[in-house]
Amino acid sequence: MKKNLALPRRTFMKAAAGFAGSTLFGGLSFNAFAQATALAPADHCFVFAYFNGGWDVLLSLDPRDPAIFTAERISETRILPGYGLLSGDASFPTNVVRPQGSNIDFGPAIGRMANHFDLMSIVRGVNMNTVAHEVGFRYFLTGKEPNGSAARGSTTATEIVGQMKPTVPVANIAYNIETYNDRYPGYANALRVSSSNDLLLTLAPSPTALDSEIERELIDMHGRHVSCEADLYDSRGLVKQYRDAQSQMQTVLSAQLDRYFRFEDNASDPAAMRMEKAALRALYGLGPPVGNDLRSSPAARAALVATALKRGVSQCVSMNITGGLDTHFGTQLTHAQNQRVGWNALGDLVTDLRNSPHPSGGNFMEHTTIMVFSEFSRTPLINASGGRDHHITNSCMLLGKGIKHNTVFGKSGDVGLSAGLIDHKTGLPSPDGTQILPDHVIATVMKAAGIDYAITRVEPMAGLLA
Repeated sequence: MKKNLALPRRTFMKAAAGFAGSTLFGGLSFNAFAQATALAPADHCFVFAYFNGGWDVLLSLDPRDPAIFTAERISETRILPGYGLLSGDASFPTNVVRPQGSNIDFGPAIGRMANHFDLMSIVRGVNMNTVAHEVGFRYFLTGKEPNGSAARGSTTATEIVGQMKPTVPVANIAYNIETYNDRYPGYANALRVSSSNDLLLTLAPSPTALDSEIERELIDMHGRHVSCEADLYDSRGLVKQYRDAQSQMQTVLSAQLDRYFRFEDNASDPAAMRMEKAALRALYGLGPPVGNDLRSSPAARAALVATALKRGVSQCVSMNITGGLDTHFGTQLTHAQNQRVGWNALGDLVTDLRNSPHPSGGNFMEHTTIMVFSEFSRTPLINASGGRDHHITNSCMLLGKGIKHNTVFGKSGDVGLSAGLIDHKTGLPSPDGTQILPDHVIATVMKAAGIDYAITRVEPMAGLLA
């Protein structure tokens, strides 16, 4: 066999670093993948959106009426909503938000996400069993309480891809967020990117010019045929995996998938693509006059997620959507503004998916499940430094396919936002119920995905399932 010298630069390094394992694309053979380069979207897509730093649930998912929970009643309720402290930004409501037709109350930082109340369930009173950042974060990622601060098990996105084996080319993307795989072959691994530029570098064909003699030798070696002796001793099939990875990565690069994620206007793009990008920039407020940057802002991250799902590039995308929430000091306004930036970006993502037809029928939100979480919440009382500290009782949001809509499930206490006992069939407080843990949330997501949830060792919350 002659050498393959037409491979783009660093093709082998991309394949090995990004997708180490048995095969790249859900166990597909190269021929099957080559026939699927039309990039049909997955029938069931998943988004995991993380708010970094520990959010104040009073400002979004678990609000309290400031007319009832007043400063004069602090000794009784141990809760102070503090909405009056947002007066420095007149765009914030001064009370609880409930859109017409909604069964859900929201806090003033919820922004445009409140428009999608009809697709979501809010889970309240989640006991995190920790107020440590890494522990709470990894607990929600995997549905298993960490050993110390070390994660246990695979991330939920990896579990989904590992069991479902989707046919999309880059099934699992982790955008500036941790990812784990403790039991599946390499096809379930997430492609880890720390920025949009990383994804572009991975998907884009590289220049043919080589920048070093060492790299030239590596690619020359990569193109050589593996000897018959190696074939003979390859009892584990590593040579075949290597060849499949080489061919599959070549196909990905030749598809020029990176063009879809370059949101700026480009005169070399086809006219239809330029129109689509212009509409996307307008929806997410990318570039002037709004000013959200095209690559790393929360709005751009949300646009990247929508593009990956709609273009059939990925099935699961996990992302760090916003940060700046670990506000122990200073005003409440900064925390509220940072939360709202994340909620608005997610609201625009859901709007995009609702407005986009899915090839299997309906719109993309009818084929997508989204989980929104943070590692814990913040204390219901403001500390002496004007901020809020870490609090063990949390909330999260689930929406889309497989999830009951326009529903509040669970409840935190009206004294100190404590975690109570909940009937997991009804979502109502019950002395015979059990507390809600991240394990139950992840089991519910896996059940909604139609996959085996036994690894969570708990039952899903039946009252949350559609």
